[in-house]
Amino acid sequence: MSDDNQQVPDRSYQNRLYPEDQKKVDEFLQRGVNSVERKPFRPVVLFLILIAVVSGLSFFSQFMAHVAGIY
Repeated sequence: MSDDNQQVPDRSYQNRLYPEDQKKVDEFLQRGVNSVERKPFRPVVLFLILIAVVSGLSFFSQFMAHVAGIY
């Protein structure tokens, strides 16, 4: 086999910005909303809160119907 068949390393992960442009991007990411560290998103907690709210509203509507004499 010849040297022409060697694998060329993937350079797509390397930075494609000029240094001054990369500096502007880094400065932007350190300001405002982007500078705040956030907790990771937990969809299970959101789902449990959703179930609690929907159940609460359901029970409240059943109670109001019972008090009004409809049900």
